[in-house]
Amino acid sequence: MKIVIIGNGISGITTARYIRKQSDHEILVISSESEHFFSRTALMYIYMGHMKYEHTKPYEDWFWKKNKIELKNAFVDQIDFDAKSLRTTIGEHVSYDKLVIATGSKTNKFGWKGQDLKGVQGLYSKQDVELMEENTDGIKEAVIIGGGLIGIEMAEMLNSRGIKVNFLIREKEYWNNVLPKEEALLVGRHIAEHHINLITETELEEILADENGRVKSIITKAGKEIKCQFVGLTAGVSPNIDFLKNTPLKTDRGVLVNEVLETNLPDIYALGDCAQFTNPKEKHPPIEQLWYTGRMQAKALAKTICGTPTKYDRGIWFNSAKFLDIEYQTYGLMFKEPFDDEETFYWEYANGKISFRANFSKEDGALRGFNFFGIRFKQVVADDWIRNKVNISKCMNDLNKGFFDPEFYKNYHRAIINSFNQEFPQHLVKVPKKKFLVF
Repeated sequence: MKIVIIGNGISGITTARYIRKQSDHEILVISSESEHFFSRTALMYIYMGHMKYEHTKPYEDWFWKKNKIELKNAFVDQIDFDAKSLRTTIGEHVSYDKLVIATGSKTNKFGWKGQDLKGVQGLYSKQDVELMEENTDGIKEAVIIGGGLIGIEMAEMLNSRGIKVNFLIREKEYWNNVLPKEEALLVGRHIAEHHINLITETELEEILADENGRVKSIITKAGKEIKCQFVGLTAGVSPNIDFLKNTPLKTDRGVLVNEVLETNLPDIYALGDCAQFTNPKEKHPPIEQLWYTGRMQAKALAKTICGTPTKYDRGIWFNSAKFLDIEYQTYGLMFKEPFDDEETFYWEYANGKISFRANFSKEDGALRGFNFFGIRFKQVVADDWIRNKVNISKCMNDLNKGFFDPEFYKNYHRAIINSFNQEFPQHLVKVPKKKFLVF
């Protein structure tokens, strides 16, 4: 059986690897972005000079041949689902028995005037970083449109080269459509400390060109002009499925799939950023654009393709990111506001760069989720407590079991518990004894 996978990101490559672990099927991975799989989250560090492209490849180039996974660097522009055949832009035809669509995301554009000028771009692919290298050579000022994780990554990249950054977001605080107000304000202050000009409640109206067709400034909806030589479009991403529109394959925002990642067509599957669940779990997004969920989906799909139909189950929600110098981890369904049946506890250290939040059930005190900023916490511990509905008092008492910051790193356990006891005396937690280092 010949299995063709379109896309060599974490979803496509993990699918290929786990099919190979379970079978001798012929596997072909097609990608127009790069010949070999690389870590997409490391792209920013190539631009910043901390890594080279070869450092982002988790596997040596010989790995693929040794494991009988064929790679093709090509762009698929058409699929004949009846004939089970793909066509590339150079006219090649590739047959398949089973097809996996793992084409990832593309940068959102909203029809802004000037959005296709030279010096205007998004940030998602290896080619985007290469273009950004060219577009920012010798420039002094940039504008970023849209917050979120890609926006803050691009701001850090530009800031590392001494380029003045104007960071436009339409929200009142940074990423406050996701983060609670306190955490959004914390990150906003940190952005300002890095001399990045965060401009809130502001939207783009138009991008203006100079006499050479390159961006020279932007105009906001309030009529303000901001001069710049580069514009980063980071107002989110969407599934990269344009070539699948108007075909027998059912799509919405993404390729529609069921719980075992099957599409409406036989022998066709989709996963990762480009897949949209027809019946997502309650309170969960239909499209999951995360590295680790793509990997989990791939493991389940490989079993299904190899003859053991397996439902994808992400389990307890988890995500991590970095806002400049502040690390962020979230566990459970932690939205900007707690649910009606939840209590929320928030603690912030005096320096304004470290914080902790816990949401728990009003009825029985069962832990629902955590937010950590500037504190590292073990996923296995948080997952176990949320999954088993451990009482908040026990969780607070045992927080040290999850901390894994470096040796001699300040421990905030006592301060967190003292604050929690003042706010929630009904869940009183015994304050741990202070420990001293002995030399």
